[in-house]
Amino acid sequence: MEIQRKLPVLWEKQLFNLIILALLMVLYTPLILHWCDGWLNKSIDIEHEYFSHGIIGLPYAAYITWLNRQKWQNLENISHPLALLLFVAAALCYVTGMWDLVNLSLPLMLAGLCLWLKGIPGLRLHGFALLLVLLSAPNAVPYLIAPYTLPLQKLIASTAGFILVQLGINVTVEEIYLAVGGRLVEVAPYCAGLKMLFTTLYVALMVLHWTDTINSRRKTISLLSGAIFISVAGNIIRNTLLTYFHGTGNEEAFIWLHDSWGGDVYSACLLGLVVVFHIKIVEKIKEKQLVETRKN
Repeated sequence: MEIQRKLPVLWEKQLFNLIILALLMVLYTPLILHWCDGWLNKSIDIEHEYFSHGIIGLPYAAYITWLNRQKWQNLENISHPLALLLFVAAALCYVTGMWDLVNLSLPLMLAGLCLWLKGIPGLRLHGFALLLVLLSAPNAVPYLIAPYTLPLQKLIASTAGFILVQLGINVTVEEIYLAVGGRLVEVAPYCAGLKMLFTTLYVALMVLHWTDTINSRRKTISLLSGAIFISVAGNIIRNTLLTYFHGTGNEEAFIWLHDSWGGDVYSACLLGLVVVFHIKIVEKIKEKQLVETRKN
C-alpha cells in the first residue's frame, strides 16, 4: 500500500516537470534556434553577433545543470515569492515582441523557475549556469557603449601605425584612420575589439568554473586581466594586418581575415591563449605555494 501511494505522487511530480519542460521548449526553442542561426551564418544584427560566445556557453550551461541534477533533487521543495515577480517580468518581456526584451525573458524565466521550485538554494545551485545564459542573451549593450570606444580606437590605430613603421612601411595615422599606399583604413567602433573582449572574458569565466578555480580571487583577477590584455593586443595585431593587406592591395587576404573564416580562426587562437595563460597562472601559484610551504 505504501508503494502504491508513492507512485501517484511520483507520477504527478514528474508530470509537472514534463509540462514545464514542454512549455519552455515551445516558447524558447525557436528563440535559441534564431540565435544559433544568426551566430553561425552571421545573419543576425551586428550588435547581436557580439554574443556569439553563446554557441559554446549555452551547451556548457546545460551540461553543468545536468551534472547538478542530483544536488537539485536533494534540495527541499520550497518556493520564494520573488519567483512570481520574475515570471511576470519574463512574460511581459516576451509579449512585447521587442527582440532585446524577448531575449531577456529567457534568463528571467529560468531564474524564476529555480526560485519557484527550490527557492534561494536552487537559484544559488544554478547561479553560474544562469549567468552564462544571461551573458549569452543578445542585447543592446554593444550599441550603447560603441560611442565611448573612441580612446580604444585611437590606441589601436596609433599602436598599429607604430608597428607598421617599425616594419619599414610608410603609414600615416590621424585619429582613428591609417593610410598606407594611398589607401585609407578606419578603426571603426565595431573594429575596436569589443566582440573579442566579450568573448575572451566569457571563455575566461568558463575556464575558471571548469577548473574549479573561480572561488580563488587571485586566479580570477589574474585570468580576467590577462584575457583583457590578450583581447586588446590580439585586436591591435589584427588591425595591423588588415591595414597592411589593404594598403598593399592584397584584398583577398583582407577579406579572409576581416569577413571570412580567417577571422574565426584568429579568434579561436586568441581563446586558446586564454586557456594556456590560465594553465600557466595555476602552475605559477602552485609553485609559489610549494616554495612557501617548504620555507615554513
